[in-house]
Amino acid sequence: MVPRAPFLCLMLLLAACGAQPAPHMFGAERIETRRDGRDYVLFRKGNQVEIIRLGWAGRGEHQAIRATMAGLVPELTGCTLVPATLQGDSGEMRGRISCPRG
Repeated sequence: MVPRAPFLCLMLLLAACGAQPAPHMFGAERIETRRDGRDYVLFRKGNQVEIIRLGWAGRGEHQAIRATMAGLVPELTGCTLVPATLQGDSGEMRGRISCPRG
């Protein structure tokens, strides 16, 4: 049997974590948004972005979610997503952005 206090502490710690960026994105700007009933977190560091979908997605929803995630990048950053750099799936995607100078 697992001791209750350490187990409870571990569960509370994990619940408090939320979406965390990949290690190379630590220190990135964090932007949270909600679209089509789903929550997303976008991390931006320099010309790199990482976007994470929070919550469950059912069969057949993943293609539309990926399109939403890619569409959120320019909306939230004001920059253009470089399509050839986009990697990942409907849970987590990473890519590079190109921003206008100004």
